[in-house]
Amino acid sequence: MLTQKTQISILKTATKNAWIDQAINNLDTILLDHSHCERKAASVALNLMFRYSSNTILVRKLTAIAQEELEHFDQVNQWLEKKNIPLGPLSSPPYGAKLKAEISTQEPQRCLDSLLVAALIEARSHERLGLLGKHCPDENLAKFYRSLMASEARHYGIYWVLADTYFEREKVQKRLEELSIIESEILAILHPEPRIHS
Repeated sequence: MLTQKTQISILKTATKNAWIDQAINNLDTILLDHSHCERKAASVALNLMFRYSSNTILVRKLTAIAQEELEHFDQVNQWLEKKNIPLGPLSSPPYGAKLKAEISTQEPQRCLDSLLVAALIEARSHERLGLLGKHCPDENLAKFYRSLMASEARHYGIYWVLADTYFEREKVQKRLEELSIIESEILAILHPEPRIHS
């Protein structure tokens, strides 16, 4: 049973109820993982800026994303402090590593794949933070999750637009179709440990 009547256009499947149940029953772990996700998202933007430093539009757009992701990282860490959850290590689900494995090692395909994988991750984050905002029993925390949704949507839009800026539309659409199918397949089986992208 799907949790949403509509879903984000670049995602092939909507998140299932099993993930919502897992997340709501393990909110402390989800918060900690969310902190790790925001830090990783900032790192992705920074790495792409350094790798493609001659692409002016890319650098400008990703500078803004990196700054916003670090702001979110700080905000999530404040929630961890409020709830006395120590900021510590957490094992990663296979989601990110499996998507990263699909990125070509050869340019310019590597650039396109990197932008589209980032777009897919941001789109999934947008969807799942929205579900937490809807179902979280702590109304203040739910409000916080809802407050992040607009920026997550903007981020995945920026990554898609950057791909469309530097590559032909037909090529972008074809590759996005391939990667989005893989993304949905990765999430087809719920990871046993609660994570934002489990």
